[in-house]
Amino acid sequence: MAKKSERTRQRIIDAANRLFYHQGYHNTSFTDVVDATNIPRGNIYYYFKTKDEILIAAIRHRTERISAMLDDWSGKYRTPIERLHRFVNILEDSADSLTRFGCPMGSLNIELGKNDPALQEEAENLFKVFEAWLAEQFDELGFAGRSHELALRVIAMGQGISVVSHVHRDAGFLRRERDRMLSMINQLVDGEDSCL
Repeated sequence: MAKKSERTRQRIIDAANRLFYHQGYHNTSFTDVVDATNIPRGNIYYYFKTKDEILIAAIRHRTERISAMLDDWSGKYRTPIERLHRFVNILEDSADSLTRFGCPMGSLNIELGKNDPALQEEAENLFKVFEAWLAEQFDELGFAGRSHELALRVIAMGQGISVVSHVHRDAGFLRRERDRMLSMINQLVDGEDSCL
């Protein structure tokens, strides 16, 4: 069982993570984090001196969660095609939040990329975890020479779908495009012409 101090620190990270996703990093103040956690400001300063420190902790926590999820998928799904399908189905799993707020990773990277290159470099790691895992799946499918490129294309397609679904608040579009992505992956694996 986690110690009280670890639970408090995690409570701060979780609250900040939600706020950064729903409001954006720059639109979230330290006071917002204090209010969301109901933890006195001085107690939060014990763990984090700045909002940037909270963001870095939130990114690293999210990266660990993504890594654990991908490890779980690698054990749970027998074939790389099943794993790729599982990845694409993140769109369906997150349809409500994606149409309402956009992709948490994409939104954060875009926001930070405009004015905070050091923080954006930290946030880029969220994508790198997915890139490496997707490339492994394509390697296993026999696309070793193109695996990284294919991984980036799958991520780019998912990001594009997320953005357009968010702009139009259209979960139906998201689901149709998710189905198209699955079909394109199947075509690629079957050796048919694919836009992927």
